[in-house]
Amino acid sequence: MTGRRRAVLIAGPTASGKSALALAMAQAQGGVIVNADSMQVYDTLRVVTARPSVDDEAQADHRLYGVVPAATRFSTGQWLTAVGAVIADSGEAPLIFVGGTGLYFDALLNGFADIPEVAPEITAQVQDEVTALDGTQRLALLRQEDPEAAARLKVADPQRLIRALAVKRATGRTLSSFQDDKQMGVLEGFDIERMVLDPDRDVLRQRIARRFAAMFNGGAVEEVKALRALDLDPGLPVMKAIGVREIGDWLDGASEPDDAITLATIATHQYAKRQRTWFRNRFGDWPRRALV
Repeated sequence: MTGRRRAVLIAGPTASGKSALALAMAQAQGGVIVNADSMQVYDTLRVVTARPSVDDEAQADHRLYGVVPAATRFSTGQWLTAVGAVIADSGEAPLIFVGGTGLYFDALLNGFADIPEVAPEITAQVQDEVTALDGTQRLALLRQEDPEAAARLKVADPQRLIRALAVKRATGRTLSSFQDDKQMGVLEGFDIERMVLDPDRDVLRQRIARRFAAMFNGGAVEEVKALRALDLDPGLPVMKAIGVREIGDWLDGASEPDDAITLATIATHQYAKRQRTWFRNRFGDWPRRALV
């Protein structure tokens, strides 16, 4: 026994069984489950983002799930601040961080740049400016204002590009300069166990297909209707959750139900592939666990 507080970090691609493992650990250890998924922080989309069910949440203490209004842009820095509050008010209970957002885990261990809040109107102005540009033009614009951030982007990811431009215009400093001033991770002094769930690829594909079909018939359609009724900016992160566009197209009469399920399943496969690549490149030394 080390006498230090325990933290378990469970990363992995979507549909790999992370939440079930976290719940079993929390029940066995009396632990607190902390969300480390950037979509599951938002309200409105419990089913679409595969948040733990109400029954699961009743079986263990869950934190940072569904706590952010859909109309909000919630950054990694804000998540890390919220984690600090969880650490402070959860006593000495073990913390079980679970999710598929690699940047969240990286911030936990290595810290995150202390970037000032950017006024929403500045972000909106930047978004309007880049909407009409293609990928090459977007990167060219970013290269003018933050060459280092542009060099770090392999593709012109709109959300990251908008963030970099908005920070530069709001603060006069480049995003990359802030990122070079990382703060200390918040788990300093914890006894940390790390793992990446890495199931067989074919098994994962089957799980993804079954899960989205169940989502579609288990409340996802109603959630997308509720989200659309809020009339939110389509550029908000929550509007990019897999399933929102696909189900929305069906609701608009542009596709059939089977098309929505198929397209969302394909998009989820692609997302899982990106997650696995990220974890392999960044967390290559973390123990692997093939949970089925």
